[in-house]
Amino acid sequence: MAEIIQKDGAWAFDGDALRLTPGRDRNISVLRRTLGELRVPLRALAGISFEQGKRAGRLRLRLRDGADPLLHATGGRLAEPHDPYQLLVEPDRFGVAEYVADEVRNALLLEQVPTGPVTEYLLPGPAVPLSVSAGDGTASFDGERIRLEWNWKTEDAKAAAGPRVLTPADLTGVEWLPAAGLENGHLRLAVRGAPDATPPKYDPNAVELWGFKKDPLMALVAAAIQARLPHPATAAALAPGPDAAGADVGADGPAVLGTGRAAPHGAPPAEDEHDALLRRLRELGELHRSGVLTEEEFALAKQAVLKRM
Repeated sequence: MAEIIQKDGAWAFDGDALRLTPGRDRNISVLRRTLGELRVPLRALAGISFEQGKRAGRLRLRLRDGADPLLHATGGRLAEPHDPYQLLVEPDRFGVAEYVADEVRNALLLEQVPTGPVTEYLLPGPAVPLSVSAGDGTASFDGERIRLEWNWKTEDAKAAAGPRVLTPADLTGVEWLPAAGLENGHLRLAVRGAPDATPPKYDPNAVELWGFKKDPLMALVAAAIQARLPHPATAAALAPGPDAAGADVGADGPAVLGTGRAAPHGAPPAEDEHDALLRRLRELGELHRSGVLTEEEFALAKQAVLKRM
């Protein structure tokens, strides 16, 4: 097992998954403490990197698009202190961080994990029930019902409608946006048939956020709801394309071209060994360009493939 323990938290890799545990230091963000330990399966990863700095380094995970409802609901807008997929590393542990990163990279290479998007969530999302008070209201979710309640700071026109109770079936989406500069943020529920141009201050389906300490916790509510909505790729996969003979894309890559149907799950493509090796070379090149493989790792892997050819 490859493991690194820091004040910021601990990462442990057992070959199948990375276990991310937030630190207990009082400076750890409220979002990471509330989210708790995460188990990230290897097949959810697109890459890992370690960046050295003068005072500290940083381990970063890159997840495959669509693998995590938290990243989808927040649209990549989580600031560094709140991002559970980053770990601050002290200078005397730079070597350990490099070792952990190398072990994960090697596992991704050996398991031939694709770097492309997925069509199902590979992480479950935050645990429920959740209830967060921030900005002009409180958002609660028990896994079945979403409740929005208002406080004394809520605009009168919005508060007059009273509390809102919805279910995930009522929604087409959910969005969390942090406050930035003079612009307020929000947690917005996209309700079927409701206008989407109403400012959050007046929208009965949105909680307005003003940049206070608990604002990031609203991202957990958004993620818990998102995990129970259809995966974003589902609608695209079911919708007919402009060309009926196009390719259907599954979780790990394209299906058979020209059939209009997905290939059976787990069925290998019809190709001889030479074609398979050429495809592997292309995959290695993509891993190298995306930073998953170092120059040396790429050269060794490429040499092994060429020998087989």
